[in-house]
Amino acid sequence: MQEQAIQVHQIVRVSYKSGQYLAEVLELKPPKATVKILAVQKHPDQGDLHHPMQGDVLMFHQRRALSYQEKIMVPLGAIQPYQGEVPEYRGSLLLAVEQELARLREMDGSWAERSIQELETLQREYAAQR
Repeated sequence: MQEQAIQVHQIVRVSYKSGQYLAEVLELKPPKATVKILAVQKHPDQGDLHHPMQGDVLMFHQRRALSYQEKIMVPLGAIQPYQGEVPEYRGSLLLAVEQELARLREMDGSWAERSIQELETLQREYAAQR
């Protein structure tokens, strides 16, 4: 990604710790940018990021999606320009969880089972939030 292609206040797609988000660029400080989260496109994977898709790890982490308007710094290489409508945050979050659950239910193994348990817990928490 060329640094010149990204501008302050631009809406972008951001990859961050196995999740994908739509965000607004707030500040550019190459080689990173500060962005504000607007919507969730892919919910983060569950478990140990250092041992992906392994269910028998010492610490199986529950990974929440980033919050609405949460600000994070990301490498410019993790940012892509985005064109299109930005969905409402809560709806995008619930949809991303549902899509991730559907993907996991097609899989076998302890990682998928544990991930489903964690995501179902998160799904209930997210649905209860107003």
